[in-house]
Amino acid sequence: MADNQSSRGKSMSRKRKTIIHISVSSALIIAGAILMVALTATKSDLQKIVPSTPAPMVRVMKVKTGPEPMIIRGEGTVHPIREIDLVSQVGGKIVHISPSLVNGGKFDRSDPLLSINPVDYELAITLARAKVSDSESNLKIIQEEALVARYEWRVHYSNNSHAGQVIPPLVAKEPQLAAARARLDADRADLKKALLNLERTVLKAPFNGRVSRKSVDIGQYVTLGQPLASIFSTEAAQIAIPLEDKDLFWFDVPGFTPGDKPGSPATVHASIAGYKLTFPGRVTRVEGKLDEKTRMITVIVRIDKPYATKPPLAIGLFVTVDIVGRTLSNAAVIPRATLRHGNTVWTVNNEGVLRFRTVKVARNQGEKIVIESGLNDGELVVFSTLKAATDGMTVRTAMDKDQK
Repeated sequence: MADNQSSRGKSMSRKRKTIIHISVSSALIIAGAILMVALTATKSDLQKIVPSTPAPMVRVMKVKTGPEPMIIRGEGTVHPIREIDLVSQVGGKIVHISPSLVNGGKFDRSDPLLSINPVDYELAITLARAKVSDSESNLKIIQEEALVARYEWRVHYSNNSHAGQVIPPLVAKEPQLAAARARLDADRADLKKALLNLERTVLKAPFNGRVSRKSVDIGQYVTLGQPLASIFSTEAAQIAIPLEDKDLFWFDVPGFTPGDKPGSPATVHASIAGYKLTFPGRVTRVEGKLDEKTRMITVIVRIDKPYATKPPLAIGLFVTVDIVGRTLSNAAVIPRATLRHGNTVWTVNNEGVLRFRTVKVARNQGEKIVIESGLNDGELVVFSTLKAATDGMTVRTAMDKDQK
């Protein structure tokens, strides 16, 4: 019985705990609901805020206008003004060669470059002089004989019917005199030729220059007309530059473009031996024919004294040439990236409004564009790109760091 009472006591204790838990939970729920209703009744209405879209940012540069010379750029290879083969005019054995007669050797005008054995030609001069002396002696003898013959004619026929007549040519020995004079002239010509041949045994440079090729050496026998070396002049060089027909509108070419002005000046840019050098030049002419395949016109630029500097403007060097053409009085130079389709540029006014502007392009000069008209000094030109640009849209500007 005591066990039954203990069991009933435990069961009632559990029920009381359950009731208490339910009561507390219900109270908390009711309190939370009341609090929620109170908060909802007292909260203010939320307002939606739409953020504003910022104007797109563009990079700009300031336009500068003023006199601008047209620069026509071309490329070509340096060639000598004069290049010849040194050829022997006599035959014989080479007995001397100048140290300058090597590939790349430098020489001055009238320097002896090589010598051929002169002994045979000295003997020929001796024989020629002997013949001249013999012919002179023979002419004098015939002249004396002619004088005697004339005297005898006058004495013999002075008192007869032949008096006053002209002495016959055979009596006066005129044919013999003519033959003697002709022989003397021939022998004197042989002497001159012998002297000339002796002079030709020493080959001299006809101009200041350098050697590009040597074909003989000392001890070698050479014949008449045999090429001995190739040499070129260093007094001047020339560069052949192929250009489009429209390029020649901007500069002067003597004998080709209108007027009688001298050829336009040019600057030659070369890179050799690790140095970047510039040389002054001038347009002198164009070649006689246009290239039938490319339709290009080849302009010749002359450079004086290309070997006056160290390193020199060496023959065979590939160079860039800038020809200075006519000057536009009020032009603007802008980067190529600022030119849009249809010769249009984007400008920005003081209010930050983007405007499309059509301009007149004078010439493309590498990464630069020369604008002849359509832009004013101080205007802002857009340097960057936009995905969707419209005329009249508002933009923000930032000066391009490379254009400040």
